[in-house]
Amino acid sequence: MQIVLDGVAVQGRRDPMLAPFSLTWRTGEAVLVAAEPGHGHTALALAATGRLVPSSGTVTLEDAPPADPPLTLADVTAVVDVPGVSEPVESIPVRTHVAEDLALARRRTLPRDVAAWIATHGLDDVAGLRVDQLDALTRTRMLVALAAERADVHFLVLTLPDRHGGAPAGWWAVACDAAAAGYGVLVQCSRASARLLGAEIPPDVTVDPRTEPPLVALRRAFAVAEPVAPEESLSDEPDADTTTTDDDTEVLPPPADPQNLPDVVGPEPRPEPGPEPRTDAPAEGADR
Repeated sequence: MQIVLDGVAVQGRRDPMLAPFSLTWRTGEAVLVAAEPGHGHTALALAATGRLVPSSGTVTLEDAPPADPPLTLADVTAVVDVPGVSEPVESIPVRTHVAEDLALARRRTLPRDVAAWIATHGLDDVAGLRVDQLDALTRTRMLVALAAERADVHFLVLTLPDRHGGAPAGWWAVACDAAAAGYGVLVQCSRASARLLGAEIPPDVTVDPRTEPPLVALRRAFAVAEPVAPEESLSDEPDADTTTTDDDTEVLPPPADPQNLPDVVGPEPRPEPGPEPRTDAPAEGADR
């Protein structure tokens, strides 16, 4: 499955919010897009996910699985931590935010269900903290995991995780882990953060955010199967021998964790046959 942006631009009331931008973005792929801070990040996140109609250009969802009614861009995408749009309320406890996001994903939100999700994702020690007390990496990991709980979501847009501080390698690793699990992940960051991750980007002195489109700084693809809902299980293993794609994008197989492999259970043994009932036993009350 892939999303194709062709010449997408967004015009604000006075100035352009997003200069014409094109991108093909697939499941199992992490794409890093760099641009200077401004409205362009929000405009791109919303336009790429079908939540904002662009002023020009097109956004197309291709190879979506059949569904009735057909899946839309908004159905298969989630926007993560977009400023002013999907960022969490900073003053509420972590467990409260987890419960709210699970409810939005139509998951069970009884206290024991929320506690189980928190324990599964290693957040027990911070469950009572406010969201704004989380370190940048823990915050990003939690928000990405919650967005992945939503049914039919195959694409995630993570906007400006570097605004919370921390090393860019941390949130980029979270994005790559999600891509290795089968999601298409689009990460938006500043040019400075992209350079710290090894991207070759021209100097900023000639950059005008109003006229310069974002740059595709890094792209990593993984040979994985499509993501599935948490209640389901994968029926087919991904092809581990796939190492390249048609556009020469680097493909990295996801790491195997022997501890997460399912136990192999054989067929239940047949019960031992018991003794056959006697047919020559005298009937009760019969003459002896």
